[in-house]
Amino acid sequence: KSSIMSVAAPPAASTAKSSASRDTQRIYSIAELAREFAVTARTIRFYEDEGLIKPRRQGTQRLYSVGDRARLGWILRGKRLGFTLAEIKELLDLYHVDRTGLQQMRELLRRSRLHIEELERRRADLDAQIGEFKDVEAQVSAELVRRGADPASD
Repeated sequence: KSSIMSVAAPPAASTAKSSASRDTQRIYSIAELAREFAVTARTIRFYEDEGLIKPRRQGTQRLYSVGDRARLGWILRGKRLGFTLAEIKELLDLYHVDRTGLQQMRELLRRSRLHIEELERRRADLDAQIGEFKDVEAQVSAELVRRGADPASD
């Protein structure tokens, strides 16, 4: 898979072809992924319940592929960026619609721009609020000084 939201980091250039093919066949346990990504097994099972990752099963054991590992990395990155699980799922699923990844990249770009606009609006609101509090602070400090009280004491 060669997709912005689903591919694992490419193997190092010096990696032998045979080991590269073995890497794509690598299977991970839930404990390995939990340890690697510093999340709980419960978190990974939750993402599975939400349909974001689909490990194979061997009895009761979950077997995670390289693709599952990459998807988990993108899920966690998407969450850190503020995407909802629904948005993350839609972005990841776009790869199955268009294997070139172009549709997925366009949608990721569109949604990223929307998130940037929202964050910039919130930053402007916070800056305005901070300014108002600084005005209140200055006025109250000045009034305390006028009344002979030290504004620095509690």
